[in-house]
Amino acid sequence: VDDVLFSSSKLETIQKPLNPHQFDYGAYLELKQVYHQLYLKQNELFLVSDAKTTIYGFADQLRTQINIKLVKAGFKKDALSIMNALLLGQRQTIDKTTYNNYVNSGTIHILAVSGLHVGIILWILNFLFRPLLYLRYGNYVRPLILITILWSFAIVAGLSPSLTRAVTMFSVISLAMHLKRPTNIYNTLVISAFVILLFKPTFLFEVGFQMSYLAVLGIVSVQPILYKLWKPNYFIFDKLWQIFTVTLAAQAGVVPISLFYFHQFPGLFFISNIVVIPFLGLILGLGLLVIGLALMDQLPIILVVAYTFIIDSLNAFIAWVAQFEDFLFRDIPFTVIQVVFSYFLLVALVQVYKLRTIKWVSVSLIGIICFQSISFYNRYKTQYDAFIIFNKSRYSMIGQKYNAQLLVHHNLDAIQQNRDPIVKNFIVGETIDSVAIDHLESIYQFKGKNILVIDSLGVYKGLSFTANYVLLRNSPRLNLNRLIDSLNPELIIADASNYKSYAKRWKATCKYKKIPFHYTNEQGAFIMD
Repeated sequence: VDDVLFSSSKLETIQKPLNPHQFDYGAYLELKQVYHQLYLKQNELFLVSDAKTTIYGFADQLRTQINIKLVKAGFKKDALSIMNALLLGQRQTIDKTTYNNYVNSGTIHILAVSGLHVGIILWILNFLFRPLLYLRYGNYVRPLILITILWSFAIVAGLSPSLTRAVTMFSVISLAMHLKRPTNIYNTLVISAFVILLFKPTFLFEVGFQMSYLAVLGIVSVQPILYKLWKPNYFIFDKLWQIFTVTLAAQAGVVPISLFYFHQFPGLFFISNIVVIPFLGLILGLGLLVIGLALMDQLPIILVVAYTFIIDSLNAFIAWVAQFEDFLFRDIPFTVIQVVFSYFLLVALVQVYKLRTIKWVSVSLIGIICFQSISFYNRYKTQYDAFIIFNKSRYSMIGQKYNAQLLVHHNLDAIQQNRDPIVKNFIVGETIDSVAIDHLESIYQFKGKNILVIDSLGVYKGLSFTANYVLLRNSPRLNLNRLIDSLNPELIIADASNYKSYAKRWKATCKYKKIPFHYTNEQGAFIMD
């Protein structure tokens, strides 16, 4: 952060998605005001200055110093990565397996510093600075101190959209409480969103910003309704019921948009959250103490061992919950229109409970009918056949779609097949019900067209049929001029399993022969429908 680098290179546009329903990284970067990219070698990049000149740079320097002190105190990599996420807002160093465990268990939100963390920290600070209220101007001094500490924490933790929202909201709440002004949570949310978007309008399109506000709206509107369904007589059951209803309400707020972005739902989220959330206060409070003592070189080894044990126990529990994969519902198709009508229906149902009028009952029923109609339409629009040559670097992958069924021909091994996102994206985007896997063939037929596949052997002579399209794969050594003269195809296709130098030469030959040429690594997947 704040480093100034020098290089001389050509700016390149960010490549568009090359496969159907693939994540559009270019559009994602545009929302962060990034429009071009560079490809550089290490010796082409020169450091001009690494001086810290902005508040972000000084925050980064402080985080680096904290990590140095924590390593010196005896913290190992796994515990340190979780501490960086929970306390400093930095998730880059978390092991991929650990991160996926948090996603699959429905507790990934605790690794993103947000309203839950800020609320706990504010509660701790309110307790610590309570004696200030006995001073003459305590009602003015305490909120200023609390807000200063909260924003300092936000800056050190990186000012993510969810964290900025939370600190802004709690700052407004803290001021209103100390000035003895009545607060309305909906007004507070709107004020915080308005202030944030004045300075950072692009935050509106950040997933973290959207989910953060929707979770809070779910809690404040749905949780009171759920909590009234049962009144436990014992304190411990009452607290557990509160945590359960808060978790359920937050999920109600974020499920539609979460399904749209991530297409999965953790069925055991309530179990993991009931265990994790009560201990999060201990983890945060003790973590801040650990960091403070580490910076002063006064951290005792017994505290290092105890805190490491707590973090390791948390990771172990999360991993245990995540192993129940049958309760993790994946690859759920969900469109933006379904998101809109889901929230429309949720608002209508809340209003039905509060007002109990025939008008809101009618609105709810209309919302249900609209949601069902959209589901039927989504199913209807995918009822078509298609032949797809996907773009997969160094491999060949062909798909044959028959309405809601997909037959995939490829030469990937079992491990690569399970990890590959290309087919999964297509399944979700096209609402595919069943998938079958087969080996690559030499000839395909689709709607009266013959597609001849020529692999590294380069065999194509003596055909008893007309080859309308020719697919070149695995870099066959052949004379394309002769092939075109012999077969007279309508189109030549080259997938990403070929050497780029070969594809470049074939492209020039096709241009000379005035034959259309489709290279999936440049033009994306070839689709016939």
